[in-house]
Amino acid sequence: MIRLLAILALFALTACKEETTQDTSAVPLTIEAVGHFCQMNLFEHEGPKAQAHLAGLPQMPLFFSQVRDVVAYLRMPEQSHEVLAVWVNDMGAEGATWSEPGITNWIAAEDAVYVVGGRRVGGMGAPELVPFSDPADAAAFAQSNGGEVMKMADIPDAAVLAPVVLDGDDTDTEFEQRLRALSRTSGD
Repeated sequence: MIRLLAILALFALTACKEETTQDTSAVPLTIEAVGHFCQMNLFEHEGPKAQAHLAGLPQMPLFFSQVRDVVAYLRMPEQSHEVLAVWVNDMGAEGATWSEPGITNWIAAEDAVYVVGGRRVGGMGAPELVPFSDPADAAAFAQSNGGEVMKMADIPDAAVLAPVVLDGDDTDTEFEQRLRALSRTSGD
């Protein structure tokens, strides 16, 4: 009798522990895909895109309007879910252009090589990290557009986390001057 109860208990425990593996394969871009940070349609932005698959959220990955944004996301401490997989557009893939980087030409972010610090800006207007599966394609892109070729782990935090000054934006110096002027007038 005790043996039967033990077998039934073991069976009940294994039945409750049915685990399913979350699919983390790359998802093709569709018109419904919006950038995680900007909440804008990805097709409205030029340049390479990215997607991150999070543990416990199997419905849809987080999409990013720029590759720079996904690298920043990975380096910020605020994530609430484990990142299982990250995919980026292979800009060396056949047919990939800056205006149409592709909807299915995904490569694993950790396997890609990136052109960092080049002249090309991504969909949100910030300097872009341009991913390639082939280091020779990355080197050719860097030769034409500036920048250095590096693996994701070698990309400096400043390339993705530092503020970006866009054309027409105030610089820190101008901002500081306005603050000083305000503090002088508010003390009157």
